Order: sequence, then C-alpha cells, then structure tokens
Amino acid sequence: MMRGYGPRMENYMRSANNMNSSLVEYVNGIQVIKAFNRSASSYGKYSESVNYFHDSTMEWWSQCWFWNAAARAVLPSTLLGTLPVGAWLYMEGTLSLPVFLISLVVPLGFVAPLMKVSEAMEQVSMIKGNLEQVTAFLKTPELVRPSEPVSLGERTYQFEGVHFGYKETEVLHGISFQTRPGTMTAIVGPSGSGKSTIAKLMAGFWDVTSGSVRFGGQDIRQIPFEQLMGEISYVAQDNYLFDKSIRENIRMGNPAATDEEVEAAAKAANCHDFIMQLEQGYDTLAGDAGDRLSGGERQRITIARAMLKPASVVILDEATAYADPENEALIQQAISKLVAGKTLIVVAHRLNTIRNADQILVVENGNIAGRGTQEELLRECPIYQKMWQDYAGTIEEADMKGGVENHV
Repeated sequence: MMRGYGPRMENYMRSANNMNSSLVEYVNGIQVIKAFNRSASSYGKYSESVNYFHDSTMEWWSQCWFWNAAARAVLPSTLLGTLPVGAWLYMEGTLSLPVFLISLVVPLGFVAPLMKVSEAMEQVSMIKGNLEQVTAFLKTPELVRPSEPVSLGERTYQFEGVHFGYKETEVLHGISFQTRPGTMTAIVGPSGSGKSTIAKLMAGFWDVTSGSVRFGGQDIRQIPFEQLMGEISYVAQDNYLFDKSIRENIRMGNPAATDEEVEAAAKAANCHDFIMQLEQGYDTLAGDAGDRLSGGERQRITIARAMLKPASVVILDEATAYADPENEALIQQAISKLVAGKTLIVVAHRLNTIRNADQILVVENGNIAGRGTQEELLRECPIYQKMWQDYAGTIEEADMKGGVENHV
C-alpha cells in the first residue's frame, strides 16, 4: 500500500507549488500579456501547470484510493460481522452475555481512531513536503553581524580586491576603489556589468565572496546592521512603497519625525503639490507596492523618505531610471537638496545626471575599466567615450524628432 507513496506525494507537492507560481506570474504580468497579445501562450503555460497538478493528484490518489475506500467501507460496518458471530457463539454457550456485549461495543470504539490514523498519514506526508521546503529556506546562509557598535572614522567606502558572485557565477572580479567624504561618486557601465551589485554591497545587503568592503575604516562585516543602516539612505530604482498612507511611507525614513517634518521633506522632494491634490492628501493610501501613484510620483516620495533620514551617505541605484524628462528634472532638484553635505553614490545610465561627479567609475564585465572625472574619461577611457557618444546621439536624435525637449 505504501510502496512509492513518498515519491508520489513529493511529486504532488511539487506540482502544486508549480501551479501556484504560474498563477501568480500570470496575474502579476497580465498587463504585459495583454499589451503584447500573449494571452493564449501565457494562459497555455498556466493551463499546463494545472493539468500537471491534476495528473499528479490522480496518480497520488490512484495508489491509495482503493485502500482508503475499503477502510472507510469496512471499518464502520464491523457490527455486521461481530453481531452474527457473537450471537452464534452466545447461543452455543461459548460466549457469556457480558463478553458478547463487550465484543459489540469495543469494535465500534476502534473505528473513529483508525479513521483518524488514516487521515493523519495523509497530513503527515503533506507536512513532510512543506517541512523540507521550510528547512531548505532556513538553511540559507545568514548574514552574521556583531551586535556591539563600532567606532567609525570618515564616512568613506574602500573596496579592496572585491570578488562577488551568485552561486557559481562570479559577477565582480577583484575590484578596488575608494570614495571621499562629502563627494559624489558615480558608477556607470553597460547593463549587467555589476553596477547595482556594487551598490548593494555598499548597503550591506550581501557579503563579498572574497576581499573586503570597508566603511568608516571598518570592514562592513564588523559593523552591526542597525549602525550601518543608520548611516545610509538607499534609494532603489523599483521605488517600493507600502500600502500605507503617503505620510507613513515618508515617515519610514525617520519614525520620530513630526507631521511638519514629513511635509517639509515632501516639499524639498517636489512632491508636496501633487500630494495635496489627492483626495485625502497625505492620508491617501499608496496602494499595493504604490500602484495608485505614477512612477515619477513614487520616486519623489522615496526621495522624500530618504531626505527625512539623518544619514551621512546617500546611495541612488538608478533612481531616475523610469522617469520622464519632466519628472527627471524634479527628481534631480530633489536629489540636489537631499545630498547637500553628504557622501553621494550614484548608479546611473543617464550620463547627463553625473557630469559633475567628483569621481566616475566605469564598470565593464565586473571590472573597473576606467575612473576619473568626466573630462578625464572623455580623454582617456574609450569605453566611456563610446557610452557618451551613444547617449548624446540618442538625445540628439530624439530632439530632432521632437520627442524630447530640454532633456539635458
């Protein structure tokens, strides 16, 4: 009965997870699916996962349904067997009346527990499958940090021979550089070159494979998370907002901030005006992941949140990646106010936003291919020269077609 039950149960659990993942992907990507007229193929993928789940379920039940049905049919009917046999033995004088009555009552008491055992076996198998997934998650290596604060010097970063990779694929190949306090360091390069990876290492989100990232003279792995996060404002390109009021989303930068301080940060980030035009103003819910707001509006709110945080370092990970020209101008004004007197790290693909950087790092294939100011790189770095020519050519072409006005 139980032969092969375990593998079939595992296959059932795997197919259920696959179906759930396909459903989530289909629902989340419905706008893209409709826009590119891929409804049939995308639904086909989901339908395949449902059919696979159906087949796995039937395979699982085909093994145990007979025994389940037999148990459910036979166990409750034990009285049909014990009554005639017991009566015959009683009439023959082999069985006394008390024993006969007990023989009728006792089997009835076994039925419910045995049925529970049968149901429990199924539950145990399902729990085992879930437990394996939870165990695999809990075995994920944890980023361990000390709990005691350390003494920090000047708020600078120093990368020393940093290697980093995802599983077996190395992304950064021994890069080294240093920032200076109160200056702007820009990180540019082709897509997939490792720019955002550097920013995330600076924020302490990941650990290096080898080498070290130092902040304030200390290895970042020796700085408690709370202390490091207190020094950094991180603005990512995905502009994540929680389904709370806009006021509470901004206040996440400093939970102790007053309403007046929240609104001051919003004004500095050029988002106060559009917030006040909303029906409930600052009490308007941002929606799931901020979906009630436009991309530019979400971006300015995340910048207001960063401005409210009393941090010494600001990391902007392609903060204007999805902004239109009008919003980009407002965002750039907000960023200028945000970084006054602070150390600024900018990951950028719009080169006009980092022309005045004190240091530009050109990253290609996980290596530092060039460094210097814009003027130095335009003279000495062929990769940056080509990037600038391509970028300038794109803007010039857009201007000629009337698609972009006053872009730079």
